Amino acid sequence: MTSTQSRKIKVIVVDDEPPARRNLRALLAGIPDIELVKECGNGRDAVSSIRALEPDMVFLDVQMPEMDGFEVLEQLTDQPVPVIIFVTAYDQYALKAFEVSALDYLLKPFDDARFHKALTQARRQIEQQDSSELGRKLLTLMGAREIRPDASPRYLTRLMVKTAGRVIFIRAEEIDWVEAYDNYLRLHVGGKAHLLRQTMNELEAALNPEQFARIHRSTIVNLDRVKELQPHFNEQRVVLKDGTELKLSRTRREWLEQWLGRGGLS
Repeated sequence: MTSTQSRKIKVIVVDDEPPARRNLRALLAGIPDIELVKECGNGRDAVSSIRALEPDMVFLDVQMPEMDGFEVLEQLTDQPVPVIIFVTAYDQYALKAFEVSALDYLLKPFDDARFHKALTQARRQIEQQDSSELGRKLLTLMGAREIRPDASPRYLTRLMVKTAGRVIFIRAEEIDWVEAYDNYLRLHVGGKAHLLRQTMNELEAALNPEQFARIHRSTIVNLDRVKELQPHFNEQRVVLKDGTELKLSRTRREWLEQWLGRGGLS
C-alpha cells in the first residue's frame, strides 16, 4: 500500500441507519488525512462500493437487513480487504470481531474519544501493514471461507465482557471454566466471574478443542486446569487445581479418562 503520508486515507461508511451515518460523517469531517468517498445504506451497496473504490478503511455496521457486516466481508474474499472498524449496538458480535487485532469494534453509542482511538489504531495499521494481508487475516479468523486450502483452523483467543460499567478483554487461556447461567455464560477467571451473553454451543465451537472440553451440557473446562477425577456417589467429579469440583456427564467420562490416561495432566 502506498504511504498514507503522500495521499489521503479513503474511507467508506456502511450503516443502514441515516442518523448513524450522519454521526460518522460529522466525526470524519475536518480530519485532514481522511477522505470520505462513499456512504452505503445496505450490505449489497457496500460490496459493490468497496470493489469499485478500493477504500483503505471501512466503518461497517454489523447488523443490517438482507446482508450483515460479516456477510459483506464474505463477498470480498477475491480481493484485498480494507481495515475494518465494526460499528454496532449489539455486543454479542465481539466474539468474531475481536479475533483480529487489525480492526476495532465501536459499540453504539460511543463518544468522540472512543471514535478517535479506533481511528488512530486503524490509521496505524494502514501505515504498518499491507491491506491484502489484513484482509487474509480478517477473513480467516472471522470464520469466513478459507483463503488457502491448507490453512489451519483458528480459534478464539480473547473475549470482550462488560463488568462494572467497563469493557474488558479476557484471553481464552486465562479462563478456568465456564458455566451456563440463565441466558448468559459465566466465565470463571482466576477467582472472578464475568458474564457473557453467548450460548454454550457457540462458545464451545469457538474455543480450541485441544485446550477446552465440554464436560457437561452446562459446563466447559480448561483442560490445563484439571487436577484429577474423583468418584462422587454414582457419578464422577472433575477437580480443578484450585479445588473447584465440577460434575462430569456420563457421555464425557470415557473421553476424559482417555485424555488423562494419555498424560493430559501435567
